[in-house]
Amino acid sequence: MIILRLLDKELLSNEVKDKYKKLIKYLKSYNTNVIIAFSGGVDSSFLAVTAVNVLGNENVSLVTFDSPFTFRSDVKMAKRIAKMINANHLILKVDLSNPDIWRNPPNRCYLCKKEMFKTLFNYVKKISNRFVVMDGTNADDVRKHRSGLRALQELGVMSPLAELGFTKKDIRVLAKELGLPNWNKPSSSCLATRIPYGELITIEKLRRIEMAEDIIRKVVKVELVRVRSHGDIARIEVERDMRRSFFNEEVMDKIHELLRKLGYTYVTLDLYGYREGSMDESLR
Repeated sequence: MIILRLLDKELLSNEVKDKYKKLIKYLKSYNTNVIIAFSGGVDSSFLAVTAVNVLGNENVSLVTFDSPFTFRSDVKMAKRIAKMINANHLILKVDLSNPDIWRNPPNRCYLCKKEMFKTLFNYVKKISNRFVVMDGTNADDVRKHRSGLRALQELGVMSPLAELGFTKKDIRVLAKELGLPNWNKPSSSCLATRIPYGELITIEKLRRIEMAEDIIRKVVKVELVRVRSHGDIARIEVERDMRRSFFNEEVMDKIHELLRKLGYTYVTLDLYGYREGSMDESLR
């Protein structure tokens, strides 16, 4: 069994092993259908592979939300991981019909998570009356400004990784040992996080941002990139040690030209570099 082999690994610290043992015990305590909100990121992938190994794939279902805010590449990765671990996998279409979400208030994430997970609960209730919903929130996440976590708590979504104290570092170490191909994939976030609070979100803006980030990844060969969209200005964030990748006239001209074709008038590089939730800085 893969989990037993993992616990024998000498490279893992006793602290990480203890957390993993607790996760196994936690999952075994649920004598019901386990539904995991599965983004295809490393956190939910780690939870998914552990749940499938502990409970069997007949007792675990992975659900990936497909909304206008979702990157196509994230859905593709979710499908890949689900197939790799032989898990039951559903792509759940969510239209996000609440107009307040599209007005983009500071609590947009709360409104969005509430609607998505309500859609999930309503779907699952049609096919089963005994289930628990879990997600991949980790212990580091709960220390940040994430209004969406309140929505999960209100709806009764369980977050075992956060409850048991798994940090992002713990999860990456274990995911690597489990052979997950996304163990070192940079954290992702929804497309709406690229648009300033108070600015109306549109499908056109979301698709433009997605295409702009794809272009930059190809030109600069960078994994982590955010294109913060301020009206007709594209503010590019990359990790601080990757900023030097732009210090080439050919590269700058090419990115400027390609993003102008997408409709941006001005293309800029954020001199400070990437920081998670930079749009929240305006709230402070």
